[in-house]
Amino acid sequence: MTMFDLDRRTIMAGALAGAALSSAARAQSFPLPSGFTRFPIWPGKAPGGDRVTVREVETLRRPDSGPDDGVFAHIVTPTLTMLRPEAVGAKPNGAAMLLFPGGGYLRVAIGHEGYAIARRFAQAGYICFILLYRLPGDGWAAGPQAPLQDAQRALRMVRGLAAREKFDAGRVGVMGFSAGGHLAAWLTSRAPVDSYAPVDPLDREPLDAALAAYLYPVILMQGGFVHAGSRTQLLGADPSAPQRRAHSLEQDVSPRTPPVFLAHALDDKAVPPENSLAMLAALRAKRVATECHLFESGGHGFGLVPPPAAPAHWPDLFLSFARRHGL
Repeated sequence: MTMFDLDRRTIMAGALAGAALSSAARAQSFPLPSGFTRFPIWPGKAPGGDRVTVREVETLRRPDSGPDDGVFAHIVTPTLTMLRPEAVGAKPNGAAMLLFPGGGYLRVAIGHEGYAIARRFAQAGYICFILLYRLPGDGWAAGPQAPLQDAQRALRMVRGLAAREKFDAGRVGVMGFSAGGHLAAWLTSRAPVDSYAPVDPLDREPLDAALAAYLYPVILMQGGFVHAGSRTQLLGADPSAPQRRAHSLEQDVSPRTPPVFLAHALDDKAVPPENSLAMLAALRAKRVATECHLFESGGHGFGLVPPPAAPAHWPDLFLSFARRHGL
């Protein structure tokens, strides 16, 4: 029996268990957009949920949002939502993208920074996976590490799907937005340390990404440029100095970090651009290949909002960077 056979069994078992769990735990308001498929990342319940009593819910991101612009809160069943290039009429390029939407560690904006972004990069040939990750304030035993557990498990699952989905497990990029940028940096910019005990053969997959992108990311957890909402959700109202430092991701950057693409608007009033600048300096100090774009305007959470409201051409800049680095 091959590693892929074991992984396929794991994924199918997890899908069946997750389907049963979803009927009890998830109050999903909207159907999946056309072309997307969704499956849980853990075989059965996510780890450390004995004291979790929240009920998962999906709502609209804004009152005027369409049904594809939903946000999830109180995630109980972490999932990957997959979009193949063929679903948007594109030819696969043999690479994958793992996307982490933002939401201040209070919710996950799966529409704005998930579905829309996946469509854009599927059109460029990438098979895309959107992670719906658990939130640290919902009572998980791992506390602030619950989202990291899901991120690590998701990267391993994406790599484990490579043979079935016909892409290269060594060509997986990770992209995160806002608090999802913090999670992406946490996953990719530090030396890998397992945040959970192995649960099945998928957990033998390495925690290696070929490339990373942090879009208007939350990086700092100390100093004057912190996004207070994300820090409070992650660490509580009054975290200690060691806690703040440990989760401030310009600290402890590994020289093994893959090439990193950064983008931020200078008029971002929610997450100051100093977050990206601090990460840029840390990456340069470790001689990590890095590209950083600072846009005159766009505010926070610009995603794919069209210009002149936001710098919608950033995906082209990212694709150029990715191609130069083999993704």
